[in-house]
Amino acid sequence: MTNKPFSQDDLNKVLWSAADSSRTSVDAGVYKDYVLTMLFFKYLSDRSKKQYEKNKERFGSDEARIQEKMKLDRFYLPPKTTFDYIYSIHEQDNIGEELNKVFHRIEEENRSKLEGVFSVDFNSESTLGKLEQRNKMLRHLIQDFHKIDLSETNEDIIGNSYMYMIEKFGADAGKKAGEFFTPTPVARLLARLAQPKEGDRICDPAMGSGGLLLLAGAEVEKQGSKNYALYGQESTGSTYHLAQMNMFLHGKDTARLEWGDTLNNPLLVENDHLMKFDVVVANPPFSLKKWGAENAEGDKYKRFHRGIPPGEKGDYAFITHMVETAKPKTGRVAVIVPHGVLFRSGAEGRIRQALIEENMIDAVIGLPASLFQTTGIPVAILILDRSREKGGANENRKDVLFIEASKEFKSGKKQNILTDENTDKIVNTYADRKEVEKFSRLISLDEIKENDYNLNITRYVDTFEEEGEIDISANLKELAALEPELQKLEKEMSEYLKQLGIK
Repeated sequence: MTNKPFSQDDLNKVLWSAADSSRTSVDAGVYKDYVLTMLFFKYLSDRSKKQYEKNKERFGSDEARIQEKMKLDRFYLPPKTTFDYIYSIHEQDNIGEELNKVFHRIEEENRSKLEGVFSVDFNSESTLGKLEQRNKMLRHLIQDFHKIDLSETNEDIIGNSYMYMIEKFGADAGKKAGEFFTPTPVARLLARLAQPKEGDRICDPAMGSGGLLLLAGAEVEKQGSKNYALYGQESTGSTYHLAQMNMFLHGKDTARLEWGDTLNNPLLVENDHLMKFDVVVANPPFSLKKWGAENAEGDKYKRFHRGIPPGEKGDYAFITHMVETAKPKTGRVAVIVPHGVLFRSGAEGRIRQALIEENMIDAVIGLPASLFQTTGIPVAILILDRSREKGGANENRKDVLFIEASKEFKSGKKQNILTDENTDKIVNTYADRKEVEKFSRLISLDEIKENDYNLNITRYVDTFEEEGEIDISANLKELAALEPELQKLEKEMSEYLKQLGIK
């Protein structure tokens, strides 16, 4: 074990190596929960051990004073709940059961911050296999993580490594990745477009593992301030617990996170009303089926007054919720959507028309295809700005900025990637609301109305490229140069056919 602080790259490599070497037949989407929980446990243990040694220097052999002081720290690990303790018994056949007991004790001692965070069952036969198989996996994990000392590595690096691990697991999890992860370049673009600022309350109603929320907060910190508050809700329990750990590792213990179905049971409420936020960001599930349309008419918060989205497509249910939770006259919404949201008719068309007539839509940005593990289709970003409402600072803004950024990417092996240059171009174009030939245009609300409230980007941004003039003379020269080679190939083919007895 080394006491030298890790660099970001080194820690990423060491952690991924430890996780990957212990992998068995457990599905990547499930295995990640065990690995990330083990990483979180190791972080808590190493930090607690470091604090214990400091207190021991101060109080000597007075164990009661040491433990009393430990309880006043950010978190407290009672005796026999550390990683070192687990390592000392990791050859026992009931190691999975012992891990569960340790995690339960840690939660009991840290109810206000860590209750429920250790949700995975380390003794689950249905998930990890029979005793011999699961003990083998757990022992490998424990042995590999025991070699890693996180006590001297700063919180930012550990938090970034946690997000790196989530991204790596996302690449392996296929379509399941969408349940917990948005590719970092896309999430960073969305966070920048949302333009959070000092003092903002920032919310993600479909937060996954919390990466987008953290990136939105990081945009405020770039401005030299840590004065902001994070809020989120997630419907999948295991993913919600990943978000809890993610916030804790990044030092965002005060973030308010809720576990539940945002559309049917929003939990970010105060005084029996929906909480209002300065910035609302999300990458909600695309075209969610059975989202709860049957309950929408009786919604106690009256979120669906513009119309009820189709029962088999929940896109506008999330958009509506986000708009209704943005502060009137000042709040901003940035959301990733499938392109169908821009032009589908019926109930969705009526909701879209209402948002346009309310002067709510500020920008429509088309992104490249294959940015996500979950789908190869291109997606779009909608930015809705409630400062454009009557009485808001931008009520006189009566146009929509369309950006056609489908060619702004770098090709990757499995998926396309938004580079910093691509992101800067999109963000700067939006911030300046400038028109760039074949890339962006400002379109009046009247023109959009003339197009039946259709927001399909290609209706407004012409990307057609004329082909250059054909140089017939040059082409003839190329053909002439190829002629001897063609004759040679024909002669060789004729010889092969003769050998095969074919005339």
